[in-house]
Amino acid sequence: MRLNSISKRAVGLRPRSFSGLILACLMLVAVPLIAPIVYGAESITRFARESRAIVYQAEQIGRYSRSLVNQLEKMEHGVRLSRILNDATLLDTYFQSRDRFRQSLSALGSLPLTPAQIAMLARVKAADAEIYAKLSALPAEGHPRDLAIDFTALQEAVGAFTSSGDAEIERQMDTLQATVERAGAVTLWLAVLLVPFAILLAASAARLITTPIQQIHAAIQSMGSGELSQPVRIGGPQDLQRLGDKLEWLRISLLELERQKTTFLQHVSHELKTPLTSLREGAGLLNEGIAGELSDKQKEIASIMLDNSIVLQKRIEDLLNFNALQTGKAVLASRSLALRPLLASVVQDHGLALQNKDLRVLLECGEEIVQGDEQKLRIIVDNLLSNAIKYSVRGGAIRVNVARIDGSIRIDVADSGPGVAADDRERIFDAFYQGRPPARESAKGTGLGLAIAKDYALAHAGKLELVDQQSGACFRLTLPAPH
Repeated sequence: MRLNSISKRAVGLRPRSFSGLILACLMLVAVPLIAPIVYGAESITRFARESRAIVYQAEQIGRYSRSLVNQLEKMEHGVRLSRILNDATLLDTYFQSRDRFRQSLSALGSLPLTPAQIAMLARVKAADAEIYAKLSALPAEGHPRDLAIDFTALQEAVGAFTSSGDAEIERQMDTLQATVERAGAVTLWLAVLLVPFAILLAASAARLITTPIQQIHAAIQSMGSGELSQPVRIGGPQDLQRLGDKLEWLRISLLELERQKTTFLQHVSHELKTPLTSLREGAGLLNEGIAGELSDKQKEIASIMLDNSIVLQKRIEDLLNFNALQTGKAVLASRSLALRPLLASVVQDHGLALQNKDLRVLLECGEEIVQGDEQKLRIIVDNLLSNAIKYSVRGGAIRVNVARIDGSIRIDVADSGPGVAADDRERIFDAFYQGRPPARESAKGTGLGLAIAKDYALAHAGKLELVDQQSGACFRLTLPAPH
């Protein structure tokens, strides 16, 4: 839920450009990754500063501690030599060394010592003061050998302070080491916890970036496939929204063009169909000799007129059927039909075309019954058979096989032609698409026959598909078998 709220807030920012959206998403993902880096860098800086302070303090304590020891040795040597020679003037060495001894004590006292070290330093000062008091009381002509000077207490106090300094440095280093390890563990846990969170943020950011792109892709794909009913709405940055507005304008323009095309097809098809019917009937009457006996040449011309008028009428009917499918006006008048008479009738209608190419139709059909619209089923079979005749080689055979398989009626129409090229297989059922023309064919069709056949098959809750075979093309119509 929190991740969704973050995503919504990010969307609410409404970057003005797609690059701004990407930059915002990158910053959003970088925040949890920067946290352990910043913490680790700050910890390293702090540890470096503390370690420098510890090393500096250790160096100062060590230097002044060594000075104490050296000056103490000189102090003791001066007193011992003065007693051995019984010469008070030799005590000057002591006093000079003691001055430097006191300077070292003063320097140590200015350092940040622990309470224990301060107490030890006080012991050193007390022991030194006691010795100094005894030596200061000696007259100028006195006898140093009579003095009972013992440096043991001072030596022990200096030694204890020196040892305590080393121990304190070791303790501080151990503490710093433990702190470093703890900081490392914290950094590791931050990485373990925040990296998955960063991954989730990255997924959310990717969704923010890809959603408008997917919307644009879906809109373009929808318009490319002819689906223009859904309005185009693109979210995201302003530049992508403007692109969405352009796509919506394009969709509306395509809808208007589609409406104009549909109106044009309706008008032209109906305007052509009426005079064409008269031409076809007149050519038929001439060919049958109703208006008088014709010569062989005249009969040939009349036959050509009749054949081409039939072809032209089929083209017009294809346009009308396609227009009805596009406008949703195609309605099924379903009833029980015997398949064999329907198929035989369609084959008979193509008798002249079969005769011209010397083709045979091998019809294999039992007493199968289907539930459907007779006219539209006839159009499906008619288009499949026309396609088979068009691509079959002269003197070949066309096989029409009907079988009942797994509760369905399957009608196969296979020709003896070259088959469908690999480049054409994916678009063979697209409206107005025309594949590779058959050899020695001068005129092309409209590219609507198979598209209409497939749509009518779908309207019957069936399907039309191209199936593989060793030679030629085979189209399979599958319809649900009546119960």
